[in-house]
Amino acid sequence: MKLKTKLTLGVGLLFLLIVLLSVIGSVYINKLKSDTEKILTANYNSLEFSKNMFLALDKINTDSAIAVNDFHKNNKLQEKNLTEFGEKEATQSLNLHFNSYLKQPSTAKEKLIREDLAKIMSLNMKSIERKSDIAIITAENATFWIVSLGTVCFLIAFILLFNLPQTIAEPINQLTFGIRQIAAKNYSERVHFKGSEEFNSLADSFNTMAEKLQEYESSSLSKQLMDKKRIETLVNNMHDAVIGLDENHFIYMINDEALKITNLHKEEIIGKTVHEVAVNNDLMRELLKNIDHPVKEPIKIVRDHKENYFEQDIVPINIVKTGEKETKYIGKVILLRNITPFKELDFAKTNFIATISHELKTPISAIKMGVHLLGNQKFGELNDQQKELLKSINDDGQRLLNIIGELLNLSQVETGNIRLTIEKCSPKEMVQAATKNVEKLAEQKNILINTEYLIDDNDCVSADFDKTVWVINNFLTNAVKHSFQDESISIKIEREDSMIRFSITDTGSGIDEKYHRQIFDRYFQVPGEQQNGTGLGLAISKNFIEKQNGEIGVKSAPNQGSTFYFRLQVHNV
Repeated sequence: MKLKTKLTLGVGLLFLLIVLLSVIGSVYINKLKSDTEKILTANYNSLEFSKNMFLALDKINTDSAIAVNDFHKNNKLQEKNLTEFGEKEATQSLNLHFNSYLKQPSTAKEKLIREDLAKIMSLNMKSIERKSDIAIITAENATFWIVSLGTVCFLIAFILLFNLPQTIAEPINQLTFGIRQIAAKNYSERVHFKGSEEFNSLADSFNTMAEKLQEYESSSLSKQLMDKKRIETLVNNMHDAVIGLDENHFIYMINDEALKITNLHKEEIIGKTVHEVAVNNDLMRELLKNIDHPVKEPIKIVRDHKENYFEQDIVPINIVKTGEKETKYIGKVILLRNITPFKELDFAKTNFIATISHELKTPISAIKMGVHLLGNQKFGELNDQQKELLKSINDDGQRLLNIIGELLNLSQVETGNIRLTIEKCSPKEMVQAATKNVEKLAEQKNILINTEYLIDDNDCVSADFDKTVWVINNFLTNAVKHSFQDESISIKIEREDSMIRFSITDTGSGIDEKYHRQIFDRYFQVPGEQQNGTGLGLAISKNFIEKQNGEIGVKSAPNQGSTFYFRLQVHNV
């Protein structure tokens, strides 16, 4: 709990109790005053009037006129001060007896008058006793509550008196001792307060200061310079280009490899912002363009009359300062990894695949032609075993041709030599051409292909007809392979704003969502499935569609089939 809260609660409670004590005291004092006034104004006056009437009655025989006048005067005052039960009847009886006495005085009538006066005095005396008892009870209650509340106030004040100074003084003493230790260069000193949040916060700040002072004390300028030199040497001997930027994009570090690549001099750029350097340097301008979103494609740089390829990586630098808990961003490092040897190997691999594929295509086509001629039985009849063997050779030959076709397409993709003929194409014609190619394959599994056109007859796309048909054919072939016997495949063509979407849905076993990102990678095949392909078809399809400024994707779940789709731009006249 905060110290301020403790003080507020303690002093506030004490203040409320004092106010309550004052209110109770005032209420009881006013009540006692009221009881006293009632005795004085009611009962005491009646006694006084009765006494005066007794005296006047004693003087009637000696000074008749004055005594009668005094009696009447006090009697009228008594009639106005009737406060007790029975006092009115006694006063009325007094008037009757006195008037009768004045008409015909007698000792018996005088006695009756004295008895009436005695009764009035008796009633008021009893009332005084009763009201006095009530006043005593009121005084006792007042004494009880005032003493009780006073005791509580005393206890609270006593607790505050003994605890509050200790609560404040002890942390201050500890802090004073800690400051003296820091002044004596004992930077390992730490303070730990228990209790209020203010002192805990003060302790944290003090400990942070001590920790930083200890860190500064334990390090020396020569050691820091040596560490800095060691790091600079390490960075300069790296084969990767390294450029360090602070949080405001000022260049504070650049190694020799980066200087070679950028053709810059260290003294010219250190301390300048990357924006200033980028004005006169094409490479820095390219790096700056990609600084927030690094590109996946390698950056090509010509150096020493040779093409070099670098992979860009941006590493944000975050630190936690000594004694602090929050992470703070202090800049970033641009890394350019030289992947030229790997790129050269990749080019060699691609060229090798393209060459081998091209060289294999001719003899395999010749083998297929020979198998076709033998199948026509122009060179004699074949028995059943020979026909089965020819069919097997024909299927394997077709499979090899398909693989070679995919490898040739892949080599075009990797070398960037895809030749696209973008023109106005009818989605219906493309789907019909692709469907025709897989009809026989679908018939073998008794699979029905349903086509749904949700577009106008005049809706066309801007696309390469052959490449797009190849993609649809690839989707359909995969759908047939993964669909169960006697099932159906759905093709849907629909308009989505400025694009037309082609969807092929099968009823196969489906693909787990965790493989959706990898499904379009080269050579990837979903684990656990029958591996009867190269894993290139979807990768090539992705490249064909994206080269036409289209989009490609998949929606699938286990045991719910799969939907492969792509979208192409609507052709505008």
